[in-house]
Amino acid sequence: MMKKLVIGLFALLPTFTMAAGPSVPTLDANIDLTDKASLQRGAKLFMNYCLGCHQMQYQRYERTFRDIGIPTEIGEEQLIFDGSKVGSHILNAIEQDDAAKWFGAAPPDLTLVARVRGADWIYTYLKSFYKDESRPFGVNNIIFPSVGMPHVLQELQGLPTPITEEVEEHGQTVTKVVGVETDGSGELSTDEYDQAARDLTNFLAYVGEPSRLESESLGIKVLGFLVILFILAFFLKKEYWRDVH
Repeated sequence: MMKKLVIGLFALLPTFTMAAGPSVPTLDANIDLTDKASLQRGAKLFMNYCLGCHQMQYQRYERTFRDIGIPTEIGEEQLIFDGSKVGSHILNAIEQDDAAKWFGAAPPDLTLVARVRGADWIYTYLKSFYKDESRPFGVNNIIFPSVGMPHVLQELQGLPTPITEEVEEHGQTVTKVVGVETDGSGELSTDEYDQAARDLTNFLAYVGEPSRLESESLGIKVLGFLVILFILAFFLKKEYWRDVH
């Protein structure tokens, strides 16, 4: 019975692989959640370029400003554009039905995107848009083929063109996009755009788990306490069993 089960699982492995889709290598985001300057720049990018379509309905402005070191009055003046109260959740005004009509699907909430996708995936996604006139918004994405989203950071990066090569897939030669190169029309240099993509990724990673640094610090303290407790328990056990041995 066990032999049949193992054979059946191996037989299903190709199906699982195909269902998972093609794998695209991701870039190392190399984010730092302790870098508040990076988090502040990422927050500015999100509020200016992403919040028009994507919201963070599980995160509040006030908590965000406090955690990343932005004074409340400055955040309220420079990063809240719709008159929302500083204690409000980070929402946008776009109607979901309208968004689904315009983009093919309603833009997802990004509160937990970093926990679902991972920081490396987000960073790679932001650097993987390329010109594709067959798409509704004139761009495609290497790691997210047929994406329904425009390249909202295009004015910063410029319009990337695809780098292609011929590869063998399933016995056939196909042209595959393996990279991008910008046309130099963006406001930022290549290195500056890389940093902007990293800052935005860093901010999304923070929002996905705002208490991560606090939890890690607490975890170290708990482990230290357990080590000390183990040492005390060890010597106490020796004292109790001294007469027995």
